[in-house]
Amino acid sequence: MDFFKNKYRIASARAPFWDYAQNGAYFITICTKYRMPWFGRIENGEMELSELGKVAFDCWMEIPRHFPFVVLDAFVIMPDHVHGIIQIEKSDPPPIVETQNLASLQRGEPKNKFGPQSRNLASVIRGYKTGVTQKSRLINPGFAWQARYYDHIIRDGRAHETIARYIENNPRNWIG
Repeated sequence: MDFFKNKYRIASARAPFWDYAQNGAYFITICTKYRMPWFGRIENGEMELSELGKVAFDCWMEIPRHFPFVVLDAFVIMPDHVHGIIQIEKSDPPPIVETQNLASLQRGEPKNKFGPQSRNLASVIRGYKTGVTQKSRLINPGFAWQARYYDHIIRDGRAHETIARYIENNPRNWIG
């Protein structure tokens, strides 16, 4: 385990060789804290959304409104997690960002791999989790996510088809 300021630090689960701001398709899994079934239940192979499940669904559908470079693909809300394919499709270079009392940040690849964090996969997931959390806690203040999320970089059409089929069949294959 790594140390930061003499404290334990969990290494990133992200692929160190990959730029998550670049165009690509990503299979995402986001779990609730302690895998609590906040989002509903599976009944006869079908997902029945609870009130919080409907919040999670609605927030997922809103992602492209907040992140216009995202195209949503297959997804499913499960009792204690969300699976989805998120495609990042940027057609233009990032704009020049004016900063107060500092030189403008130029277009192109950031020199620091940790910034800027507004047009990448992590920012999309962070925005989704924040939206669901804020709305869900109005219904049930105990709602929480696991701290991290899981991703898989989808590299070709065959993998994409396999993952989309897995997502679609997830409720039928549920063993809860």
